[in-house]
Amino acid sequence: MTRTSPPASAADRRSRRLFDVKLLIGIAVVGALLVVSLFTGVYDVVGADDGAAMFAITRVPRTIALVLAGAAMAMSGLIMQLLTQNRFVEPTTTGTTEWAGLGLLAVMILLPQAGIATRMLGAIVAAFVGTMIFFLFLRRVSLRSSLIVPIVGIMLGAVVGSISTFVALQTDMLQNLGIWFAGSFTSVMRGQYEFLWIVAIVGVIVFIVADRFTVAGLGEEISTNVGVNYNRIVLLGTGLIAIATGVVTVVVGNLPFLGLIVPNIVSMIRGDDLRSNLPWVCLLGIAIVVACDLVGRTIIAPFEVPVSLILGVVGAVVFIALLLRQRRHG
Repeated sequence: MTRTSPPASAADRRSRRLFDVKLLIGIAVVGALLVVSLFTGVYDVVGADDGAAMFAITRVPRTIALVLAGAAMAMSGLIMQLLTQNRFVEPTTTGTTEWAGLGLLAVMILLPQAGIATRMLGAIVAAFVGTMIFFLFLRRVSLRSSLIVPIVGIMLGAVVGSISTFVALQTDMLQNLGIWFAGSFTSVMRGQYEFLWIVAIVGVIVFIVADRFTVAGLGEEISTNVGVNYNRIVLLGTGLIAIATGVVTVVVGNLPFLGLIVPNIVSMIRGDDLRSNLPWVCLLGIAIVVACDLVGRTIIAPFEVPVSLILGVVGAVVFIALLLRQRRHG
């Protein structure tokens, strides 16, 4: 009599779903992009006498910043879409980025000598408040169409952005505001990007509580029935989104539509399980940011085009395509 092997455990099945050949191929592709990023630029880090020093001071920090910022904003969009049960929301379509900019501006006006940690704290608090206002609005108002939700968020962000512009104009800080929202990695160097490692901690926390976010994405009633505190999970998700958005906004600037296009592409291919999708979301977010940065560095070399400009064009096209797809499928 032959002995049958025991059925695979849930952990084994999850491990196979998380780490497979396709994921390894994706990691290899992203790794190749990162190598290209390390050696792309005007300065010759190979032939110059101080090339090794410049490589360590500028290229390595910039590439690390690309990885952390891309993964953080992609994860933020995924969490926000789960919590709102809407495919068209992310930090730049809900006003979270604009709120972070307003908080940063307020700190710069009230505390002109504040360091980057204090500015970051102001941006995080403002982003948290703005995101909670958006979530509370969604819970109070019943919207028949999912397309209305990002429109409301964009309108809210436009109002907050107008307030920031007015305040910056009155305080002679309009140029600084434009630089903050440029969404460029040009000024990233050693000693100026280290705070981005905070978003790596955010990513670890997201992976730990991924199952609870997935359950919360099914709605408050189902979450309560299975023993998940829905309000607590929403509060935790909002806090993580605010931290990631605030840190990236202060260090890098605005990265529009990244959190919209990445989770949608991954969900269309792999479904809606956050835990198994998270590595793919991070990889695709990193790949898109690095690719856009490489285009920005080479399209008009020796000058650079901000990543936010290229991301805005690509993201707008994908956003319109998603809207048309939603309409076509009813």
